[in-house]
Amino acid sequence: MKKHNFSAGPAILPASVLEEAAQAVRDFNGIGLSILEISHRSPAFSAVLAEAEELVRELLGLSDDFGVIWLTGGASTQFFMAPMNLLDDDKMAAYADTGSWSAKAIKEARNFGTVEVVASSKPQNYSYIPKGYDVPANAQYLHLTSNNTIFGTQYHKWPETNVPLVADMSSDMFSRPVDMSRFGLIYAGAQKNLGPAGVTLVIVRKDMLGRVSRKLPSMLDYRIHLENGSTYNTPPVFPIYVSMLTMRWIKAQGGLQGIARHNEAKARPLYEEIDANPMFRGVAEKEDRSLMNVTFVMAPGKEDLAPAFLQDARDAGCVDVKGHRSVGGFRASIYNAMTPESIGALVEVMREFAGKHA
Repeated sequence: MKKHNFSAGPAILPASVLEEAAQAVRDFNGIGLSILEISHRSPAFSAVLAEAEELVRELLGLSDDFGVIWLTGGASTQFFMAPMNLLDDDKMAAYADTGSWSAKAIKEARNFGTVEVVASSKPQNYSYIPKGYDVPANAQYLHLTSNNTIFGTQYHKWPETNVPLVADMSSDMFSRPVDMSRFGLIYAGAQKNLGPAGVTLVIVRKDMLGRVSRKLPSMLDYRIHLENGSTYNTPPVFPIYVSMLTMRWIKAQGGLQGIARHNEAKARPLYEEIDANPMFRGVAEKEDRSLMNVTFVMAPGKEDLAPAFLQDARDAGCVDVKGHRSVGGFRASIYNAMTPESIGALVEVMREFAGKHA
């Protein structure tokens, strides 16, 4: 039976990327060595790093004002590494609290300076994206979590402010065009939408760096990694390689404009089914619904049927539809590589379930 992978991460990757990566594990580009065993300073891998950066720049339209870095530690390390590099002890940064990951970023940033939470949807269980709030003009930056995997909300418009934006884009990186003129820094763990777990992409505007007075450990200083082309220490070779292959695939889909059309089209029938099916109810406010993580629950009075629905989904090959342990319900993660066929399989399970139980 075909498996339809709705995992929130590590997540689905394009089939062609998996095939090429598998070949490279056996023999990378015909050199007689695996991608897993070549030197990170070899010409073969230097070419991978160069192409990976070139693709990042091409897809986002990056100018030379921005640096591209590949790091380890996931987005969770960036929760403290970003303020460590950008926020001085006597300065202030603004943060929007839209979910569990932004709350963790706020907690870490408070170790390095003053944090002002300028907006929060926590009182409504993070079911929407706050809008219309003021950002202090003296803030060093405004931190956002662009897509909230647990609660299924996503920014579809960036806040109006002259303050540079810093964003955790782990779960919607390269899923749509981004106006980089608004951003001072973007970071993204690859395992949601770009590649396998183990590498984090950081894009930073160079003039944001070197402003803090604190002494930075070399491994936590963005400038050191930029100066050394992401090879100050041994980088995660294989995850960078697979991320490069994924970006090639995105480019072949028509770039970020093409992938955005694909993501909008494939999310539509799933949300339409949630709204029409008497057995289910959406969680996120409609205007803020995520195109990456679709969250829903049983309709009122039907809660005891949740285990039966999950079993029906598994029986149909739809795996990892269960919601995050902190909120329950259901979550279908439908990243770039998700196919309309898999969306159709889940929609069919939902319709058949309603036919049996409505």
